[in-house]
Amino acid sequence: MKEKRIYNFNAGPAALPLSVLEEIQESFLSLNGCGMSITEISHRSKEFDAIIDDAIARTKRLLKLDDKFHVLFLQGGASTQFCMVPMNFLSEGQSADYVSTGTWSQKAIKEAQIQGKKIKVVASSEDKNFSYIPQNIQFSSDARFVHITSNNTIKGTEWASYPDTKGVPLIADMSSDILSRPFDPEPFGLFYAGAQKNMGPAGVCLVVIRDDFLQSVPDNLPTMLKYTTHASKNSMFNTPPCFAIYTVQLVLKWLEETIGGLDKMQELNRKKAQLLYQTIDAGDFYKGTAMPDSRSLMNITFRLPSEELEQKFVKEALANNFAGLKGHRSVGGCRASLYNAVPLEAVQALTDFMVAFERKNR
Repeated sequence: MKEKRIYNFNAGPAALPLSVLEEIQESFLSLNGCGMSITEISHRSKEFDAIIDDAIARTKRLLKLDDKFHVLFLQGGASTQFCMVPMNFLSEGQSADYVSTGTWSQKAIKEAQIQGKKIKVVASSEDKNFSYIPQNIQFSSDARFVHITSNNTIKGTEWASYPDTKGVPLIADMSSDILSRPFDPEPFGLFYAGAQKNMGPAGVCLVVIRDDFLQSVPDNLPTMLKYTTHASKNSMFNTPPCFAIYTVQLVLKWLEETIGGLDKMQELNRKKAQLLYQTIDAGDFYKGTAMPDSRSLMNITFRLPSEELEQKFVKEALANNFAGLKGHRSVGGCRASLYNAVPLEAVQALTDFMVAFERKNR
């Protein structure tokens, strides 16, 4: 008898496609008939070579990356990228622009400041509790790069389109909306994403780096904190997180072959978010916390009339098989994360529950 699956709205680690989990389950004891689990095989084996090479190829196809972009799978999460980016790309005398839109961009700013790097916070939405994405930003023409956080999981805001930096390379933390929609990679010198929201389990971070950026990395950095170290060894300078990369490969395959690519994924994500936002906006019981023109398609944040009702909502939701609806501990409220693997039927069921809960608790 199969275990009952719950509707998973967790912000990360988050939902994975059921078909991917079933494939992992089926092959877990013997990967492709080799007699060993993915957790047992050598990362130097032909079996793992095939996995990581396929993951790189599928990433390039889905994101429409040409040969000037390198795809890396690194450990340390996106948080390590906060320090690696300024360490690798800001030399003495150079400066970078940062846009502050919430907790994770603030952490990235802090990691650059710890190293004594010269940075400028050219825009911030802190004045309104990070409820919006700044517009009409005046970027520095001599900046080495502009760093943004594409989607803000805690505050529920997202860049609907990326800013025009007038030729200054963009660097983005895309941890919570990578692969959710197509975008033009050309303006980016680098972008990165922790896997545990839209790609796979925790333990691996996707890094896509443009060749001219890679060539500018100085030699006098700690070995494991240099992008060139990992690019020169196909992300296998040391033992990589094999299971996490394997899962990412299967998710990429699902996106390509089952969903049909990022245009189709975006269409589905818009339907899911629209359905939930319509329910929130239908009356005055639920109230969205992000400004309408900055709303995220991935993390939908909202409040109820009181904290007591919010606690009751989360408790009753869990009793009805809806998990992960409690807001981040730093802000409270409620949050539903609608990552790629969350099916439309889950959102439809959630909105039905929300309507019924409002009717009973007004």
